[in-house]
Amino acid sequence: MSEPNTPRIVPLVDQRRSPLALPRAALEASRRIAPTGLIQDQLQRPLRDLRISVTDRCNFRCNYCMPKEVFDKDYSYLPHASLLSFEEITRLARLFVAHGVQKIRLTGGEPLLRKNIEQLIGQLAELRTPDGQALDLTLTTNGSLLARKARSLRAAGLQRITVSLDGLDDAVFRRMNDVDFPVSDVLEGIEAAREAGFGPTAGRGTGGLKINMVVKRGTNEHEILPMARHFRGTGSVLRFIEYMDVGATNGWRMDEVMPSAEVVRLIQAHLPLVQLDPSAPGETAERWGYADARGQHDASAGEIGVISSVTQAFCGDCNRARLSTEGKLYLCLFASNGYDLRALLRAGASDADLASALGHIWQGAQRPLLRAAQRAGARRQRRRSTGRNELHRRLT
Repeated sequence: MSEPNTPRIVPLVDQRRSPLALPRAALEASRRIAPTGLIQDQLQRPLRDLRISVTDRCNFRCNYCMPKEVFDKDYSYLPHASLLSFEEITRLARLFVAHGVQKIRLTGGEPLLRKNIEQLIGQLAELRTPDGQALDLTLTTNGSLLARKARSLRAAGLQRITVSLDGLDDAVFRRMNDVDFPVSDVLEGIEAAREAGFGPTAGRGTGGLKINMVVKRGTNEHEILPMARHFRGTGSVLRFIEYMDVGATNGWRMDEVMPSAEVVRLIQAHLPLVQLDPSAPGETAERWGYADARGQHDASAGEIGVISSVTQAFCGDCNRARLSTEGKLYLCLFASNGYDLRALLRAGASDADLASALGHIWQGAQRPLLRAAQRAGARRQRRRSTGRNELHRRLT
C-alpha cells in the first residue's frame, strides 16, 4: 500500500486508436466464410461467448475502474450517434450466434443506464442457436437501478444477472464507489432480482444471480468473510475477482492484488470448501463448494468462485470476444485495438459480408495468449492503456 502522503498519479491516455485492418479476404465474394455453427481460431478455440458493451457511462466512480480524477464532469463520453443502435447490436448478435455464440452478456459502463435496455433484451431473447436453443442471456450491473428494473428485465427475457458488490460495510462500499451510494440500495436490488425470478434455478449454469467482489488489498479484504457468510446458502454465487490492471486509469499496483489462492485459504480456514469442476469450457471462474461434515459439497450451502485474472491467466481455452459500445470487435478482453464493425454496418454491408468478416477475423487471427504474456510484465510496471473504456467492466 502506498504511503499516506504519496501523491496518486493517474495517467491520461488517448483512447482514439486506429482500428485493426480487416483480413484481406474478409469481403472477397470468392473467399466468403458462411456460418456453420462452429468457427475456430488457429488454436482450435471456438467462439462461444460474446460480451456486448451497451454504454460507456456509469453512475459510480470506483477507483479501480472509472476514477473521478479521469472520469470527471469534463470527461467526453461518446455521443449517442456513435453508439450501436439496438437494431445494429441485434443484427450483429444474430450473425455471431450463427457462428456458434451461445452466451451473450450485456455490460457497460453501467448497462441499466442505457435507455429502454429492455427492448434490446427482448430482441436478443428471440435469437436461437443453429440447433434451435435459446441463448444464455445475462447482464452485469452495479445494482444501483436494479430494484426498479428487475421485474422488467426478467419480463423482457433476461435469464441471469451478475451484481458487482465490493463489501457489506457501508463506509467501505461508499468509499469504493466514490459517489456516496449506500450498500443498502444494492442489497435491495439483489433481493428484488430474487423476487423477480433470478433465483438459483433461473437460466443455465449454477444460478440466475451472481455477486462479484473485486478484492483490493488494503481496502476491502476484511470484507471477504462477511460477504461469504452473508451469501452462503442464499442460492447466489459469490465470486472474488483479483484487482485488475484495467488500463492505465486506475493507478494499478501489483502489491494491491490479493491472489485468489489467498482468498480461498482465508475462507477455507473458517468455512470448509471443496473444489468443483468447471461449469463450462472456457469458464473464467474456479469453483469451490461449501463442504459438509463429510467433506462433500453441500449443495444447499452453495458455492463461491475466484477469478484469477492476474495470477493465473486463463487464455488457453478462451472462447470469448467483446463488442464495444461503438462497434469494435476485440478478440481479447485486454486487447488494445479492435476491428471496426460499425463502419461495415453503416457502409451497407450485407449479412453475408458481415458474417464472412466475422469468420475471417476469428478463424484467421492468431489470438496469442496475450494475458499470459502480460502477467509477468504487470508485476514490473503498469500496463499500457487498453485504449477503450469497455475494459472497465469486469471479466464476468
